[in-house]
Amino acid sequence: MHPLARLDHRYVWHPFTQMRDWLRQEPIIIVSGRGSRLYDVHGREFLDANSSIWTNLHGHNHPRLNAALTRQLRKIAHSSALGLANEPAARLAAELVRAARTPRASGPALTKVFYSDDGSTALEVALKLAYEFTRRTRGPGSRPRFLSLEGAYHGDTLGAVALGHIPLFHRTWRKLLFPTDTVMAPYCYRCPFNRARPERADARTYRQCRWECVDAVAGRLEQQKKRRGEPYAAFVLEPLIQGAAGMIPQPAGWLARVSELARAQGVLLIADEVMTGFGRTGLPEPRRLSASHAPLFACQHEKVRPDFLCLAKGLTGGYLPLAATLTTRAVFDAFLGRYDEFKTFFHGHSYTANQLGTATALENLKLLQSRGSFRARIRLQECLARELAALWAVPQVGDIRQVGLVAGVELVRDWTTREPFDLREQAGIRVCQAMARRGVLTRPIGNVVVLMPPYCTRPREVRQIIHTLAEACEEVFGKTPPRGRSGTRRRARP
Repeated sequence: MHPLARLDHRYVWHPFTQMRDWLRQEPIIIVSGRGSRLYDVHGREFLDANSSIWTNLHGHNHPRLNAALTRQLRKIAHSSALGLANEPAARLAAELVRAARTPRASGPALTKVFYSDDGSTALEVALKLAYEFTRRTRGPGSRPRFLSLEGAYHGDTLGAVALGHIPLFHRTWRKLLFPTDTVMAPYCYRCPFNRARPERADARTYRQCRWECVDAVAGRLEQQKKRRGEPYAAFVLEPLIQGAAGMIPQPAGWLARVSELARAQGVLLIADEVMTGFGRTGLPEPRRLSASHAPLFACQHEKVRPDFLCLAKGLTGGYLPLAATLTTRAVFDAFLGRYDEFKTFFHGHSYTANQLGTATALENLKLLQSRGSFRARIRLQECLARELAALWAVPQVGDIRQVGLVAGVELVRDWTTREPFDLREQAGIRVCQAMARRGVLTRPIGNVVVLMPPYCTRPREVRQIIHTLAEACEEVFGKTPPRGRSGTRRRARP
């Protein structure tokens, strides 16, 4: 075993990892990276098929991001944002507000930026601001309550955990949490209202339903108002696709519909774009867009303007921890007052608005808005769509869900019945381990294999990733012939 592996085993406690299993084998120890590739201590090369847990955008060791970080390092690494301002943070805030503009959308514009450290803290900021804003605008008797989706995951700080509804992640802490309400998420593949038989296609394309998932949101909003005498303070969601829930995409139009329902009742909208932001959800009709008009945020795809936009992960292109919560002038104004009124937002972090992070994020935004990045994202989106189709030949593939540059491949015991593997069987884990042995790194969410490569990933590398996944399935499950009918595509019923 490599000396670094022994050090890791002796001292490091890894997140979301059963350490007894971890200590049984030598881990992959990454020492360098370039583009879409990572290299370990033994000189082995791997394709980074999940962008180092959804953070890296343009590839590792990018020369422009390296240069921006180095330039800032020559000036200063960090100074406090408590009582002081700094250049890159001010410039980045202006650029984020500009990038978040959504023309022809109703509702107030996002004009203010509060910096923090990661996705959890970005949500924690939005949660606290929405809570206090509601109390101040509805009166001291208000009892702000929050609504989020089934399968929601919004981070690991206690406020963010309270918004989450994945029992495996959250039940341990339930006695520490404040109560929140949950509502049905639009999971077309396993929706109880979808009357369509399984086909070899994305379930959103052949579903047969009457938008019962939207009706469920409407019912929950109305129930809250009647039972408690006031609407929810905020509805919290990941737009277009839920990440940790298992890469669960929303059918086109769902986001706009439920946003209108919330707006009609005066419910704030908190958009968690920690994973979906900065181009991850791709480009609608990419060949008709220009780089300057390409949406960077999922909400923009359906002309939705949230009251809070929570950003992290790809904000620095995968280089440094940095998060931002964008909000409206109305929310900001509710915290203005004389010093002795103590209306200040009493919340902050030691590394808030760190110069190294904000300087790198500025360059990251410039890259995203360049023609080169725009063309790379079009190429990757279209290549993923072409290559993923080959996986329908794998009998254990039940659903393939692609939203832009994000894909989730759900593994099942029998695709004709949608019968899932028991989580104890570790089907997703075993497939990803087999992929790693073949030089492709990703991490599953239960039985869903996540594919989210950096934007610089080339078509031949996408083919390698997909081919490796198919080979890994054959190794883990054996070579079983496809079962049942192949199915035909039908237009989804409105």
